[in-house]
Amino acid sequence: MTSQTCILYGAPVDCGKRRRGCLMGPDAYRTAGLREALEGLGHEVEDRGNLSPRAFTPRPDDRLHAPQETIAWTQSLADAATTGLRDGLPVFMGGDHALALGTMLGAQRHADALGRPLFILWLDAHSDFHTPATTDSGNLHGTPLGYITGRPDFDAFPPITRPIPGENIAIIGLRSVDDAERAALQSTGIQRVDMRDIDETGIAKPLAGFLARVAAANGLLHVSLDVDFLDPSIAPAVGTTVPGGATIREGHLVMEMVHDSGLMTSLDLVELNPFLDERGRTAQVMVDLAASALGRRVFDRPTRAY
Repeated sequence: MTSQTCILYGAPVDCGKRRRGCLMGPDAYRTAGLREALEGLGHEVEDRGNLSPRAFTPRPDDRLHAPQETIAWTQSLADAATTGLRDGLPVFMGGDHALALGTMLGAQRHADALGRPLFILWLDAHSDFHTPATTDSGNLHGTPLGYITGRPDFDAFPPITRPIPGENIAIIGLRSVDDAERAALQSTGIQRVDMRDIDETGIAKPLAGFLARVAAANGLLHVSLDVDFLDPSIAPAVGTTVPGGATIREGHLVMEMVHDSGLMTSLDLVELNPFLDERGRTAQVMVDLAASALGRRVFDRPTRAY
């Protein structure tokens, strides 16, 4: 295994939805031993502490929840992603999924500077393809893929100079998509793998096809792992539970395949809400999955006593 410089950023983003608790995520990952797990795999690890949003002026909520704070986080996270990608492989310890508005923007800027395409592997129960105009909840953690693909109504956010084409995105683990998102997704080239697809054909085949496209294009790969990609019976610490998610075996298979490809250049770990966890179980599962993405093999997994 080739050792890498892994750069940990705490991203205590808790403004993408109304249910609070994700701001505690970065410290939960540290407590669960993310740094030690990666160092144990031979990587050099640098923890750059917790990020903060740019300065912003909060205004009373209208239909959207905390848009000014979310935009401020997008700006600071984009800067951190660009810097982190120059220095190594950044791992963003979230924080809710609104943080991906910034991490993907920064990754796109870095890819553009290299003249290479950016690909996104979105591991999530939800498609997060809303815009500020289509979201019924007003929660902006449901908009990152809408933003990075250049959908309308993001005028207040940093501009996307080169939207990521749908063909460069795979969403795996889908099982809860709103009507407005479903209609919009059908006109895109985004690869959508829902749990029925996984039940019928397995998770390895569609992922292998996507990774082959990334490799053929000499692309950079940003992986965004949401806790609710997993079934809530094994990862309960998330405020957006949807039954019927990926098993722990499927989760590790995905991450081991990502590692085997050698393509991942940045990683989000999102939507961990320690307030909802059971003795740190979900935090430990997410640390173990991150370790699989960075080289731990199936027979190297530690025994856990929860």
